[in-house]
Amino acid sequence: MEPDTIINKIKNHSPVILGSEEFTKYAVLLPLIEKDEGIHVLFETRAETLRRQPGEICFPGGRIDERDASPADAAVRETTEELGITRKDISDVHSLDYMVSPFGMIVYPFAGMIHNSDSIEPNPAEVGEVFTVPLKFFLETEPVIHHVNLSVKPEDDFPFDLIVGGENYNWRTGKIEEYFYIYNDYVIWGLTARILSHFAELIRD
Repeated sequence: MEPDTIINKIKNHSPVILGSEEFTKYAVLLPLIEKDEGIHVLFETRAETLRRQPGEICFPGGRIDERDASPADAAVRETTEELGITRKDISDVHSLDYMVSPFGMIVYPFAGMIHNSDSIEPNPAEVGEVFTVPLKFFLETEPVIHHVNLSVKPEDDFPFDLIVGGENYNWRTGKIEEYFYIYNDYVIWGLTARILSHFAELIRD
């Protein structure tokens, strides 16, 4: 292969997260609702019949499908399906920082306004409850952060004989920060709380 061919291939490459084509990609919407007393954030609790994370508090959202024109389109689609509203009821959808989890998942969060909130009819197959929290609470309350330690455990057939140090190799470990907000009887934690904290930082500044 000629040097010019190599350079041209590199020059014309658009960088992405290495290996991201194998990641599961999700999009969520942080929904804002205007009430008489100010802006509120809308949350869902996942239906108890769901296989993954039943009963947990989350934002509307889900997996990005091939039919979605963009992550934002996926977030809006999922929100309409879960809350029983139309796309016309959602406006001002803007990107927040996306998140890469250590478990092969990329989450694309967005914030947007929901109008005609009285017309919300949650899909019972996916949503157990819908509630709101004043945005002011998250602007005035710092999340509590706890840590989950991660360890490395190679599979039984791992070729230790091919690496320096063998079975005594000094693997790098790490930890995950888990964010928690507690509002009345609601515990908002995990990715949802992390997105909330990021959003609060953005608009607070």
